[in-house]
Amino acid sequence: MSRLLLGVVLLGNLSVSVTAQVTLAPPAQVKFNSTDYRNILHWTPAPSSSSLQYDVQWKIYGEADWLDVDGCQGVQKLHCDLSTVTSEPREWYYARVRASSVASSSKSAWTLSPRFSPRWDTKISPPVLKLNLTEHGIVVRVKPPRALVRKLHSNLHYKIYVTNTSGKEEVFQMNCCSNKLTLKHLDHNSEYCLQAQTVVPLQAKSSVRSSEKCVTTL
Repeated sequence: MSRLLLGVVLLGNLSVSVTAQVTLAPPAQVKFNSTDYRNILHWTPAPSSSSLQYDVQWKIYGEADWLDVDGCQGVQKLHCDLSTVTSEPREWYYARVRASSVASSSKSAWTLSPRFSPRWDTKISPPVLKLNLTEHGIVVRVKPPRALVRKLHSNLHYKIYVTNTSGKEEVFQMNCCSNKLTLKHLDHNSEYCLQAQTVVPLQAKSSVRSSEKCVTTL
């Protein structure tokens, strides 16, 4: 009888030990989403998980040490801004995320992001397009999506797409330092619709077109 009781006690202790060692499922789909060099890491929680906190670390490709991301330790949000620590556009970076539970003091394994390059992986936004109608034509002004984009790409320029009521499209080019482009010799009392696109020639990279803006000539 004593041996039977001892077996029951041992099994009970084993059950408690196994329960205490249950680990959390790690986060999934850890990846960078970068636009105009704003480098945001995103992830999704494991299925059937709630009330979890997350820790984020980063490192430069080829280096051994992982570093904590300030402001992204023990957070409940599912994203983290790594723009400051990944600010060198020519470097390659990794990030990783793990989940933790305050209730059980357990932690998941780390989930690694794909290798990330700000220079090659960031998406460029279209410029802001401003139109003024004068007796001489349409004055077009553009503003880069973010000053940092212009700073990092001195050869950046813009394409201006102009469509009239007949459906014919013309394309004009402006360099990054031009203040304005004046479209002359236009048909009177006709609608012209314009879109703008940012182009980075050395990287064969361009933005999507901006939303369309239309004006009617005098």
